[in-house]
Amino acid sequence: MAKDSKGLGDRANRHDRFHQKAKKEGFLARAVYKLSEIDDKHDLFRPGMRVLDLGCSPGSWLQYARSQVGITGQLVGLDRNAQAGGTSGARVHVGDVLTVDVKLLLGDLTQFDVVLSDMAPDTSGIRSQDQARSEALFERALEIAQLTLAPGGNFVGKLFMGPDFKKLTEQVRALFTSAKTQKPDSSRPQSIEQYVIGKGFKKQASGEIK
Repeated sequence: MAKDSKGLGDRANRHDRFHQKAKKEGFLARAVYKLSEIDDKHDLFRPGMRVLDLGCSPGSWLQYARSQVGITGQLVGLDRNAQAGGTSGARVHVGDVLTVDVKLLLGDLTQFDVVLSDMAPDTSGIRSQDQARSEALFERALEIAQLTLAPGGNFVGKLFMGPDFKKLTEQVRALFTSAKTQKPDSSRPQSIEQYVIGKGFKKQASGEIK
């Protein structure tokens, strides 16, 4: 249905300033600056945190997370494509986010402190279809966050602007003490992507992890 990896837009931006900056600074994709901008504004990370990155290939968000949580932090990634580059100490799984066993993502961990999703659909050019696919990926990321986040944890998910944008952001608002949206400056101007940021997960009774 969709390709749950970041960097799809990078192929069209081989020579833009963010691509060149990432290459110079040793990051695997220009998408790193989106997370950096979001973190600068919302203060997502602390040393020692446990972080899950959904759609982690090629790995720039894991690189950035490592720089923030330090060597004591624990990083887990998931993507349908094998990760292009390694991030020190990260445990990366290859699989489909829509069918992955959440217990596999947790492994020996009991919970995550931050769940990230930069997943984007394999765009068709049909706006309504691409929006619907983005919404499905976002909903799955939010579901995984509900199942795995520690109380007080943080969530960041990419979501294309579409008919259900308000409904989905309201779902985040109901689950977290604060919910904001942001389009980073490093996003392409023509992009309809937004990032929904939830801080302070309000842990609720939930069903069995599956």
